[in-house]
Amino acid sequence: MGKKISFREKIGYGIGAVGLDLSYGLFYSYLSKYLTDVVGISVVFLLILAPLARIWDGINDPMMGTIVDRTRTKMGKYRPWILIGAVLNAIVLCFLFNNPGIDTKSVSMYIYVTIFYVLWGMTNTLADIPFWSRVPSFSSEEKERNSVSTIARIFSGLGQGIIGVLTVPLIKKLGDGTEANAQGYGRWTIICAILLVVFAVISVASSKERVNLPPTSGKFSLKESLRVIKSNDQLLVFMLFAMISNAGYYMTSGISLYYFDNVCGNDMLQSKFFIFGAAGSVLGLGVIPLCSNVFKMNNRKTYIASLSMAAFGYITMFIADTLTHHNIVAIGICYLIASTGIASMFVNQTVMLADVVDYGEYHTGQRNESLTFSMKGFLQKMAYTIQSIIMFGTFAITKYNVLNKTSNPASNTAISFMMFAIPPVFIIISCLIFIKKYKIHGDFKTEVLNKVTQMHGE
Repeated sequence: MGKKISFREKIGYGIGAVGLDLSYGLFYSYLSKYLTDVVGISVVFLLILAPLARIWDGINDPMMGTIVDRTRTKMGKYRPWILIGAVLNAIVLCFLFNNPGIDTKSVSMYIYVTIFYVLWGMTNTLADIPFWSRVPSFSSEEKERNSVSTIARIFSGLGQGIIGVLTVPLIKKLGDGTEANAQGYGRWTIICAILLVVFAVISVASSKERVNLPPTSGKFSLKESLRVIKSNDQLLVFMLFAMISNAGYYMTSGISLYYFDNVCGNDMLQSKFFIFGAAGSVLGLGVIPLCSNVFKMNNRKTYIASLSMAAFGYITMFIADTLTHHNIVAIGICYLIASTGIASMFVNQTVMLADVVDYGEYHTGQRNESLTFSMKGFLQKMAYTIQSIIMFGTFAITKYNVLNKTSNPASNTAISFMMFAIPPVFIIISCLIFIKKYKIHGDFKTEVLNKVTQMHGE
């Protein structure tokens, strides 16, 4: 496990993250706007749908993680599921953003949206869990894990950048010229779905399968899965602080189109805004090497620095918006700072989750890579749910409606508040929990890695 991984293989593996984040980005950043303003779905209905879907995810995600841990095929235990999940998620994504002709005001449309909303979460889990579960299997060395995670996050950021910068312009370009641009949403989604499958195939074909231990035997047991999760106290701590920080990030990405369309009156500004975010995402990938090699900081200090940078960026973005009255350059520069911290945060979280896998084996004697990594996808969905509850709940209270979106001061004020004020609060709370509760660092982390290495006979 300590063997050095070739740069070519790291690149091959990381490419798969582009497609995953194309699907992520459309779902987390644009589905709400599509459903409320194009389809005309009630915000109260969406307020109820998001948390109900998480109830099923609470069963489905650990179940999928356990299934992956027990998979035996010639391709290994990760790669088959990456392919299956990518294909199914691509199909569901297309149905989610394309109306097959159902009356948008009918009960049938609400049933249709519910089915494919839930199916997106299920099919995304099929691909996401095995993809990110592979990180700890590449190497037990911190530098190699940092390298694999950073490269994967580079491609993940590329996928996010493509969605953020190109979605609004291409929706207009591919659309039928109407204000709703339903056709543009549909066509752009089909393109992203095809790319999701293509990048998954490249990732699977160009990276090797590495498994630390033989696949776990036995059938799936929800009770046993929950017992394993509960027994890993550091996994629970990780889920809490990562969920809160991710919710802050999703708040900005999820509400941004509403902000630029409704408050600023120009949805094309969102693309310029996300150009700054994409630049920050690239810069953020250099934070770990800089902190590690130049400032000799360990991952713990680097993570705290990343969260501090993100919080500072969000706070200054709020100040810049207030002082400059929506100046995109001023806001964008501050968002670049926040995005730099967020990108580094995500890389650090991936590495930390790999350490949590080792800690679980150290603590319980049982290694559950995919089950542990299934919690990454679940906490992201929970973070999105927190964002959705706040957003749709606020819309319901302020009586947001697509027909009067430009003339509702209460909704516009609330949108600005969610865009700029909530994210830094979440980031700061997350950082405080991390500092107080997360303990896999320093000498204890070395002890954990040494014992796990001995258990594997390496």
